[in-house]
Amino acid sequence: MSLSIDVVLVVYNQYDLTDSCLRHLAAQTREHRVIVVEHGSTDDSRASLKRDWAQHTLIEIDVNGPLSAATNRGVTAGTGDVIVWINNDVDARPDFLEKLVAPLEADPAAGSVASLMLQPGGDVIDSMGLTADVTLAGFPRLQWQPAANATAAEPVLVGPSGTAAAYRRSAWDAVGALDENITAYSEDLDLALRLRGAGWAAAAAPDAIGTHLGSTTYGHRSSRQRTHGGFSRGYLLRRYGVLRGRVGVRALVTEALVCGGDLVISKDLEATKGRLRGWHAARGLPRHEAPPLAALDRAMSFRDSIALRRAVYALPR
Repeated sequence: MSLSIDVVLVVYNQYDLTDSCLRHLAAQTREHRVIVVEHGSTDDSRASLKRDWAQHTLIEIDVNGPLSAATNRGVTAGTGDVIVWINNDVDARPDFLEKLVAPLEADPAAGSVASLMLQPGGDVIDSMGLTADVTLAGFPRLQWQPAANATAAEPVLVGPSGTAAAYRRSAWDAVGALDENITAYSEDLDLALRLRGAGWAAAAAPDAIGTHLGSTTYGHRSSRQRTHGGFSRGYLLRRYGVLRGRVGVRALVTEALVCGGDLVISKDLEATKGRLRGWHAARGLPRHEAPPLAALDRAMSFRDSIALRRAVYALPR
C-alpha cells in the first residue's frame, strides 16, 4: 500500500541550511508535499522562501517559540498518511523518503521509523534513532560509531530522533502529537515513549540516509541549552512517575551527579534550575503510561548512562 507523505520542517534563520535541505528534498525519488514553518526568523529566510520555494506550503509564525508547537502547526496543515519531521540542517540522499516510509507500508503495527543520520564526511553515525535507559533518559543511538555499524541490533531502539523521522499520522494523532510544554530537547523522546506505551512499534531504516550538518541553534553547552535540556529531563521524570518507581533511586543519584558535574564544569546552576522548573511545570498533569520494558535498553547500566552524559562535555564548544 502506497502512503502519502507530508514533510514538515521548522526553520529559524540560517537560510543557507534550509535551502540546501529543500534542494535535497526536491531530488527525492518519492512523491511528497513539503510544509515549511518559518519560525520568527530575524534574517531574510521568509522572503527567500517565498522567492525560491513558492511551490511549498509556507506557514509564518512571527515569534520564535517552542519547536514542538511550531512542528504541530506544520503537521496540522497537512493530510498525508505519513509525517516526516526533519531538521532544516539535514541533507537527505535521493532515496531517503522511499526507504524511510517503506517499514510503515510493510507493517501496519509500526508507528514510527528511525533514519540513519551521518556526521559530515559520511563515516561516523550522528544517530540511528534514540535509545533510552530504564530511567527514561534518552541518547542518540549508535552515536560516534562507524557508519558500518548502522544495522546493529543493540542498543535497543525506543524510537526515532526528531532530526529526521517518519510517523504514521494515525499514531501521531492517537497519542496527541508533540507536547508543547517542552520548549526544546527531548520532545522526540517523549513522543517515542508515548507511542511505545500506546502499543505502536518502532522500526529502523538504516538505508534511509542523510547528513546532519548541525545548526547548534542554542549553542553547545550554552546556558540556554543546559536550561532547556534540564527542563525537559525534570518534566519527563514527573510525567512518567520515574522517581516513584523501582528505578527512582538510580534516577535521583544520576541527576545529582549530572547536576553536580555541570556545576563544576559550567560554574552555574542552570542544569539544576532547569530540572526544577520542568518538575514544577509537570505538577498536576496526568501521568503518562510507561513504555514496555522491551522498548528500553535494560542492559545500559548506571555507569554506561553516566559515561554517555560525560561524553557530551568532552565535545568542543
